Amino acid sequence: MEIMRLVITGCVGAGKSTFVRSISEIEVVDTDRKATDEVGQMKQNTTVSMDFGTLSFGPDMSLHIYGTPGQSRFDFMWDILINKAHAYILLVAAHRPSEFHHARRILNFMNQRAKIPMLIGVTHNDCAGAWSLENITLALGYLPGAPQPPVMMVNANEKESSIDAIITLLQLCLGDTEASENIDERLATV
Repeated sequence: MEIMRLVITGCVGAGKSTFVRSISEIEVVDTDRKATDEVGQMKQNTTVSMDFGTLSFGPDMSLHIYGTPGQSRFDFMWDILINKAHAYILLVAAHRPSEFHHARRILNFMNQRAKIPMLIGVTHNDCAGAWSLENITLALGYLPGAPQPPVMMVNANEKESSIDAIITLLQLCLGDTEASENIDERLATV
């Protein structure tokens, strides 16, 4: 069986744990703990090590999904998880522009450690004050007309939306339309 490793990363509250939970075929293994710092003002619990789930593409391929913690103090886990990853998704909360600089830091951290396919998933775009995809892309350092990864809206609460992001990323990884169509067919049964 072929195993592909996917890392889901981003700032605290961007939807990483929710993304993993929405698509995993197994009960997600998580390391959520009560937030004891400023994160506690945003949410009760936070990931301190990782989330882990799986998604199968038939009998011969499985996706292992690892969600990172969002806080910089756990960046040693970012390093461990990206080390053997085949691809990653950076989730960015569209309604929290004050955190875009931290998302850019995570993006740079990951790109320095691994030259692998990636996708930017923009979450919380239905919230008040949400920025457009174009403005978020600029805030992350991508200039108009310059090469950039795929950027798309993702609702981490919806399995279909999360799977659409995975399909887009896998097509980028495979770069082959026939293989991409196989992935589309396999995921259609999930």
